[in-house]
Amino acid sequence: MESIKQRIRHWREDGADVLGGGVLPRTVAILLVLYLLVAAGVGIYWSMMPDQFSVSDNAMVHSAEHQQDVVVGSVTTAALIEVTTVLLEKPGGFLSNDILPPGLWLDNMPSWEYGVLIQSRDLTRALRESFSRSQSQSQEDVDLGKAEPSLNFSSDSWAVPATESEYRTAIKHMDRYLDRLADQGNIGSQFYSRSDNLSYWLAIVESRLGSLSQRLSASVDKRRLNTDLAGDVAAEQSTYSPSELEVKTPWNKIDNVFYESRGSAWALLHFLRAVEIDFSEVLKQKNAAVSLQQIIRELEATQQTVYSPVILNGSGFGILPNHSLVMASYISRANAAIIDLRDLLSQG
Repeated sequence: MESIKQRIRHWREDGADVLGGGVLPRTVAILLVLYLLVAAGVGIYWSMMPDQFSVSDNAMVHSAEHQQDVVVGSVTTAALIEVTTVLLEKPGGFLSNDILPPGLWLDNMPSWEYGVLIQSRDLTRALRESFSRSQSQSQEDVDLGKAEPSLNFSSDSWAVPATESEYRTAIKHMDRYLDRLADQGNIGSQFYSRSDNLSYWLAIVESRLGSLSQRLSASVDKRRLNTDLAGDVAAEQSTYSPSELEVKTPWNKIDNVFYESRGSAWALLHFLRAVEIDFSEVLKQKNAAVSLQQIIRELEATQQTVYSPVILNGSGFGILPNHSLVMASYISRANAAIIDLRDLLSQG
């Protein structure tokens, strides 16, 4: 019979063979591969862009929840509420503040979220400062006054308070405004469908799209003349800048700009379709309805399926396609149409 010491020695040798001979490392490796495969699948699912929705149907659903009729401003306000809600409740939820995989590894969807968020913030600001006020000296709506700062909360805060909680607070206040908007006994809550109000918001949209167009076009390295002070001989600026500027979006930011533009256009599509309904009489009087429809048509093209697994940016007329320049073309044409629409609205 083996001695006790020999048995212990054999047990230790056998155990070392099991642990050090490859069984445990192989198990860990298999579990790691499985985790990465699952995380990759979840990441792909979370990166799917949300579908578009009908703004008119959405307005009727929201009005039915409040047991109110659809009135002027209901479609635009309900569209803003729904776009912000989609931002929080799409697959994976709000990813911009994720600190754990797979959300931490994703960058295209957070860029898309940022584009949607910027457009939602701009419309909330327009609601607070223009659409809900009859003139510059009138009092702002109390709920819109609380919704705007909540929606402007940092998008990367994951705790105390979490970004999602602040944005849900903004939705709650916008929902209250929508409820009071259709209340015939509450004349203090209004939405004014006027050409100057619409032009105010479109000026903000014009500035946003112009910036996106420049950043998309800068996917190709180019030099441009400095036109910052053009048109005014007395114009000055804080510091000196050269007569020629080299404009280039960093290679590792090109896909982020692309998806930010895609998200911005997705949100703007819904807002413009809502505006087409709420400002229908104004657009009809200015003979500008078709101009707004053309803007929507251009932005719809930005939502086409991207069949390439990565955003390619060849050298202009090079062998590889340039997805950023294609997106810039649609954004620029929509921006030009907005400029024309604002000119129509300013005419008597």
